[in-house]
Amino acid sequence: MRRRCKSVKVGSLIIGGNSPITVQSMLNVPSYDVEKNISQALELEDAGCEIIRVAVPNMESVKLIYALKEKLKIPVVADIHLNYKLAIESVVAGVDKVRINPGNIGSEENVKAVAKACGSRGIPIRIGVNSGSMEKEILKKYGTATPQAMCESALYNASLLEKYDFDDIIISMKSSDVKSTIEAYRLISEKCEYPLHIGVTESGTERMGLIKSSCGIGSLLLDGIGDTVRVSLTANPLNEVHAGIDILKALGIRKDGVEFISCPTCGRTRIDIIKLANEAEKALANCKKNIKIAVMGCVVNGPGEARDADIGITGGNGIGIIFKKDKIIKRVPEENLLEELIKEVEKM
Repeated sequence: MRRRCKSVKVGSLIIGGNSPITVQSMLNVPSYDVEKNISQALELEDAGCEIIRVAVPNMESVKLIYALKEKLKIPVVADIHLNYKLAIESVVAGVDKVRINPGNIGSEENVKAVAKACGSRGIPIRIGVNSGSMEKEILKKYGTATPQAMCESALYNASLLEKYDFDDIIISMKSSDVKSTIEAYRLISEKCEYPLHIGVTESGTERMGLIKSSCGIGSLLLDGIGDTVRVSLTANPLNEVHAGIDILKALGIRKDGVEFISCPTCGRTRIDIIKLANEAEKALANCKKNIKIAVMGCVVNGPGEARDADIGITGGNGIGIIFKKDKIIKRVPEENLLEELIKEVEKM
């Protein structure tokens, strides 16, 4: 069962409550290059990204907020470090959410100023605790960025915002350590009712980052924890968006588009199933039908073990088979198998 939490409006979206779990990413083009940022943002939007975050490192980069808001349909989040005045200027520029880092935003007066600016325009704030930059006092208390330390930091900063009558809050607590991240979110999920932005920070390059993010995000979502996700990768942000969507689909949380299953191959295989599976997945990547497609290596797995697939293919020795559920519907030359699969999917 999904954790109960309050709803927070971010642009045209609602985060938390019973609203769908959203996928977000962050632009990685230098903030001074407005045109390249816009190009990347539009590409992410087209790929299914639902919230875009952008770094605002100086006053000059605030103009990027204006430009993005003019071009995008999805909400824009300003990522603020060190200088609280950048948050205030981003609010003036029309940003849909502000992310502040408790470890470097400065004094309580700075937090108060951000809360006042956001509150006056109905802009929510994400308290983004990061194990690599936390308050010195809390680090001294716990010795290091433990899950308990991250949780305390997040709750303390939420209490500061509440002190100034602000509660449109979303919380994240990210570490590069998967187990610490999971434990921190589990702790805070029992201590507050704010929506949670989940992810594993600095998870690494695409290969290891996907594994760590899938473990961390997947575990939390199965616990019912998490209202918006970002898969952090040292890679093209498009890969983050695809990974976030795929994690939600793999857990059955999101059901938009094709679900592919394929066998790992064995000595019974008499067809190039690895090539065929990759080609099928690529060819049907933009198919929006909620169907399960199986690409199997032999008759044992398909249509046998893949009998729950809406449609599937297998083959060998020059003959291709197309099946629906556990019924063979067509035999075709092996070289025409992918083409015939696509035709059958289009009919569905």
